[in-house]
Amino acid sequence: MSLLDRLNDDMKQAMKNKEKEKLSVIRMLKASIQNEAIKFGKQQLSEDEELTVLSREVKQRKDSLQEFQNAGRDDLVEKLQAELTYVEIYMPEQLSEEEVSAIVQETVAEVGASSKADMGRVMGAIMPKVKGKADGALVNKLVLHHLS
Repeated sequence: MSLLDRLNDDMKQAMKNKEKEKLSVIRMLKASIQNEAIKFGKQQLSEDEELTVLSREVKQRKDSLQEFQNAGRDDLVEKLQAELTYVEIYMPEQLSEEEVSAIVQETVAEVGASSKADMGRVMGAIMPKVKGKADGALVNKLVLHHLS
């Protein structure tokens, strides 16, 4: 079942259960996926492309959440946290820090990286492996740690 099919099923269920907040988030996700498909001139996105859209939505919410917390906007923080939990339902299971660290070590060895100057090559090799399964900031931090 594709992500769009799953979103359609969940949207129907949210309508039946009168879950306005969940319905709003699902509609937003569907719109983002459909806009991306239109942008690429496709009828339907691949799983990888859908995952990219979901990752972007999660990142946007996390960034906004941080900004709202810094500004003391607790009303918006609560709303965004709720949205984030609904979006994360559709994300693949996230890797733990230890699992990401193991992938970083393996990739550093594969690439033959030895200094921070090799950071770009290492990140370029790692990100496709952990796409949607790990936060880019965490990967960046671990790569820096392993290269220093």
